[in-house]
Amino acid sequence: MKSTVITITALIALLTLNSCGEGDKTQTSNVRNDQVAEAETQQTESERLNAHFEKIFMRDVMDSPEFQTYLGMKNDYGKWNVRTKEKLDEDHAKNINDLKILQTDFDYEKLDAATQLSYVLAERSLKEQIEGNKWRSHTYPINQMFGWQSSIPAFMINFHRVTSVEDAEAYISRLEGIRGSADQRMAGMKRKQEKGILPPKFVFTYGIDDAKNVIKGAPFTDGDDSALLADIKKKVTGLELEDGTKAADLIKRAENALMTSVKPAYEDLIALLETQQAVATTDDGVWKLPDGEDFYTYRLRQITSTDMTAPEIHQLGLDEVARIHGEMHKIMDTVKFEGTLQEFFEFTRVDKQFYYPETEEGKQAYLDKAVQIIETMKGRLDDVFISKPKADLTVKKVEAFREKSAGKAFYNRPAIDGSRPGIYYANLYKMSEMPTYQMEALAYHEGIPGHHMQIAIMQELKDIPKFRKFGGYTAYVEGWGLYSEYLPKEMGFYSDPYSDFGRLAMEIWRACRLVVDTGLHYKKWTREQAIDYLATNTPNPKGDVVKAIDRYIVLPGQATAYKIGMIKIQKLREHAKAELGDKFDIRQYHEVVLRDGALPLSILEDKVNEWITSMK
Repeated sequence: MKSTVITITALIALLTLNSCGEGDKTQTSNVRNDQVAEAETQQTESERLNAHFEKIFMRDVMDSPEFQTYLGMKNDYGKWNVRTKEKLDEDHAKNINDLKILQTDFDYEKLDAATQLSYVLAERSLKEQIEGNKWRSHTYPINQMFGWQSSIPAFMINFHRVTSVEDAEAYISRLEGIRGSADQRMAGMKRKQEKGILPPKFVFTYGIDDAKNVIKGAPFTDGDDSALLADIKKKVTGLELEDGTKAADLIKRAENALMTSVKPAYEDLIALLETQQAVATTDDGVWKLPDGEDFYTYRLRQITSTDMTAPEIHQLGLDEVARIHGEMHKIMDTVKFEGTLQEFFEFTRVDKQFYYPETEEGKQAYLDKAVQIIETMKGRLDDVFISKPKADLTVKKVEAFREKSAGKAFYNRPAIDGSRPGIYYANLYKMSEMPTYQMEALAYHEGIPGHHMQIAIMQELKDIPKFRKFGGYTAYVEGWGLYSEYLPKEMGFYSDPYSDFGRLAMEIWRACRLVVDTGLHYKKWTREQAIDYLATNTPNPKGDVVKAIDRYIVLPGQATAYKIGMIKIQKLREHAKAELGDKFDIRQYHEVVLRDGALPLSILEDKVNEWITSMK
């Protein structure tokens, strides 16, 4: 990488300057003056580029009312993002122009090392986005993971804070704007259909069910309040208003917006989904899309930040599955289980000792235990980390309106201003799919030391451009999450062998992902083939397996990031240990991995190698 060369060159120059002898002092003084002037020029160029990054970032933030809300800002608080074809074309042209400005208006050689890294990351991101414009239709905006049918109400409930009457007015304004936003999104869905791009048939059932759930309950139907009405009532009632009439008026206006905007928008969506469902096919892989093979190659390169091919990833998955099965056999010996591995899987699927009851009390017990696991880990962080996040972490169950289709567990980042903590979501729709032996690994992955640790620290970094604080490379982010499941094993956690089995169960889940993702999208496996492979080689219940395969189908390539990222982080650590011997400090290694935020794996490797050199 260019950044490595420049860093070493600058170090040599510094060492040369500090080792000047007692020779020609005039000449030495001139050299020093020249180097000081050069340093000032470098600093000026770095400051200039960082100011440019800030300007570009804020331009994009101000162009996205929704991103502003994610960041805890209340500008454009009553608006939605524009999602027209013209806007997509504008954004593509903007990316091309931004790349041109970066490459022509700034001198890379005059930047300091930190800003050189920002330059490399910005250039890489822009090139990737420009290339990705070719594939902007190759996505499924309605899907069971985070399609807009469920993300709109989730956004309102989880991110639109109401601390004043003005915030409530903005909430109502957003409700009133849902119909227009839905029209733009549905126009995009129709354009995709014209190009022969539709999700597989099974996706539509999820989408239709979610959409119907959004307009279920008051004021749409009889019964309890709908999710959105209950939310606005709770938020408005929490305001300290001078009289109750104002609160009642706000709620009445919200009900009107729900009936005149939200209801027709979702009824139109349901009608469109039913029309598209009638012509959708049961072909599942992206090979079915126009230029699907090239699209999948792009996705793997984008997701893994490597040049690994689909066949290489497939074989890596097969090898890892075999290795982890061997580790699981050792657990079976420890607990004295007699039978085959598949029989052990079945035992862990059905034995009631591994599950909380399907009651509200059982769900609360699960949440309480998850909090306890995270609090215990917090007390041990100093053993293996230098930097720790300032932002707090909370544990919540997935809301009822989306729990049927949402994933098993996931994480939402905290607001940058501290107004909202990070959130570890556990999906407790079926307690029979949330075994207790996986609780530790899940909490470590989504919470601490996993996603919350990495993402919150990244947001809190000083003196780096904001695009790096809020960017991400999936293989790094998810690789860290999976590495964070393994690290506690070395710290003495997973003392219960069944809990350690849960860790292995989650690791083999990610290893199998390498096999089934490439199987679906490269080898043209059917959905049923993928389900059978995952069910045979993992202990997860059938419902878990089906939901996972459906996820891999609508998010091609994404599932390959976890294991590839984890393996890279582990291999770099082993390399550093071998090179440094007694000088190796795991706390310092983690600092190196986390201190620059999310990075492509190749650049992370450069950073670790630079650290090894400096330690030597």
